[in-house]
Amino acid sequence: MDRLEAAAQAQSVALDDDQFAQAMDAADPLGHLRAEFEIPTVGQVTGNTGEHADSLCTYLCGNSLGLLPKRSRRILNEEMDEWATKGVVGHHHHSKGRSWISYRKLIVEKMAPMFGAAPIEVGVMNTLTVNIHLMLAAFYKPTATRNKILIESKAFPSDHYAVESQIQWHNQPADALLLAEPRAGELTLRTSDILDLIERQGDEIAVVMLSGLQYYTGQVFDMEKITAAAQAKGCIVGWDLAHAAGNVPLKLHDWNVDFACWCTYKYMNSGPGGISGFFVHERYAQDADLTRLTGWWAHDEKTRFEMSNRFVPNRGAAGFEISNTPILTAATLLGSLEVFEQTSMEDLQEKSVLLTTYLEYLLNKYAGQHIRIITPSDSRGAQLSLLFATDKFDAVFKDLMSAGVICDERKPNCIRIAPVPLYNTFSDVKRCVDIIRAALIR
Repeated sequence: MDRLEAAAQAQSVALDDDQFAQAMDAADPLGHLRAEFEIPTVGQVTGNTGEHADSLCTYLCGNSLGLLPKRSRRILNEEMDEWATKGVVGHHHHSKGRSWISYRKLIVEKMAPMFGAAPIEVGVMNTLTVNIHLMLAAFYKPTATRNKILIESKAFPSDHYAVESQIQWHNQPADALLLAEPRAGELTLRTSDILDLIERQGDEIAVVMLSGLQYYTGQVFDMEKITAAAQAKGCIVGWDLAHAAGNVPLKLHDWNVDFACWCTYKYMNSGPGGISGFFVHERYAQDADLTRLTGWWAHDEKTRFEMSNRFVPNRGAAGFEISNTPILTAATLLGSLEVFEQTSMEDLQEKSVLLTTYLEYLLNKYAGQHIRIITPSDSRGAQLSLLFATDKFDAVFKDLMSAGVICDERKPNCIRIAPVPLYNTFSDVKRCVDIIRAALIR
């Protein structure tokens, strides 16, 4: 907040003045990245044909689906052309130097730094829940005394279903699903409570698999501290990074995380249903005895085409990649990764903090009596989750969407707003709150 107030004083304007938002946008060192994305118009997303139909919409929903990078469209079209003009030859001889057989290497080398990982620790395949199942197949080894999997009680349903089904698949009792619950009257989990739970029941926990960033509340968990505490009790630690990937800085290698999975269509902008990424720590790189579900593509690439039917795993995460890389979905991710290469996760987080602080300030000033911001101010990414008074919720969300301010709702009364630093502006934030304010005083 201090930086915003200092900037307002320097400009001799109020924080809630349109001129302040415009001045912040003009001075934004990452502002040029907005031009890398296709931003829909109000008319395109709402179907409205009024006077503002040709204006750009205010897109604040990157926590659900990121915008289309222009580079992704170009690269995808290039791969389609390559397919049309080369056919199978494109696997080894590519007009742009991106042979399909080496595509996964190109992707992981660009993606690994975003996760504080070495390329050998990162893989790309499938979609998120499939990869969660594959990682649990390798790392969930229940015994008579250690069979529990710890997740948060309000984990994204897909995580809950996946973990529950893994427990059933291994013929474990229902109480092997261990849920971390917030305290009565609270919506977010305290780190101390998670650590206490691990200390009390850690000897029975096989795997701790929480969300790096909780999808509903927007809370970022203390991944380093939780990982260390769980491993000290002998637990395997995995993270679902669906809402953390491309959103907050991560140091998976240094934190000694065993495994992690993430989707790439939210903050990483790979497109609807985009390909997933995963992490397996380097200490498992040459562990050929680690039981896993396997496939041809996971076989040692040096002898893969000998077709011996004697499985020898690739080193590192590549040894978990069951099938070859789907080029057309990987191409859209590649376009986004080229945009991320123009900045750093630390610089993106710096802008993200400014955007969410500004959003929080305006909401508290103009809507404070009607909302509750449940996202912690000291542990969050680009998302604020707002709980509205029940009688205001539907009208506010309807007005936002009708005006081309795109966010998402979670019934019965939560609206999630995500100003993404790659393409959102301070003016976007100001317009969003202006619409909310007008809806609340109607």
